Amino acid sequence: MAESLSPCSPRGQCQPSMGANTSSAGMDTNASSSVVGGSAWRGREPFSIFTVLILTLLVLLTVATFLWNLLVLATILRVKAFHRVPHNLVASTAVSDVLVAALVMPLSLVKELSAGRRWRLGRELCLVWVCFDVLCCTASIWNVTAIALDRYWSVTRQLQYTLLARRRISNVMIALTWLLSAAISLAPLLGWGETYSPEQERCQLSQDPSYTIVSTGGAFYLPLCVVLFVYWKIYKASKFHMGGRRRNAVVPLPEAAQRPDVTTNEVCQNSSDFCRSLTRLYM
Repeated sequence: MAESLSPCSPRGQCQPSMGANTSSAGMDTNASSSVVGGSAWRGREPFSIFTVLILTLLVLLTVATFLWNLLVLATILRVKAFHRVPHNLVASTAVSDVLVAALVMPLSLVKELSAGRRWRLGRELCLVWVCFDVLCCTASIWNVTAIALDRYWSVTRQLQYTLLARRRISNVMIALTWLLSAAISLAPLLGWGETYSPEQERCQLSQDPSYTIVSTGGAFYLPLCVVLFVYWKIYKASKFHMGGRRRNAVVPLPEAAQRPDVTTNEVCQNSSDFCRSLTRLYM
């Protein structure tokens, strides 16, 4: 009786039912995995036409930036007349822009193409990308500032700012530009803030408040103020020189002054410009 009432006999009659349960569990697992996979696939929506156009423009911009600055470097290296100031400052700017186009912009495109703009290339590549991004962009901005300072000193200090002094000062400005850029970019690697979050798969600049203030001030606001101030001074100096040339211009004598029997008062009555020039001359 006990054997007839038992759901499983010792002869192994319950093995088919165990296999059925195992297969049903496997089917449930496959079904759940297919649901999860289907939801993940549905989460990644196909690119729209606008997104494709934007990505195409970004790719073209990256290629154009790289080729254009490479052409500038090749021109400066091949033409001997360009081996002097300010072309060395232009070459330094082109080097920083080439590095941006070769190392920073392609990884930015990869990040934009990933789902949710997540960083899936690892911590080491994230640190390299952020470091070169800050280094090259900061160097490019400060190189533009150095070019503005070189133009300002060329306009306002023509006697003191000789060719030899110009070459030395330009080399010093290039060295300071890259040193300052390296100091700002390497600070997160030394522990000043965190750039990579493995939980959120996020790679970005350090969000530490003190680093944000120092980096934005040293890489953007300070050179911006210098460039605006310098070009304002260049504008005022150029305007002053143009006004001096006009004041020192020789005014031709009017026809009445060329007659020997005409007095100065009569000439002044007929030509006010001539009288004003005489007044400035004898004052």
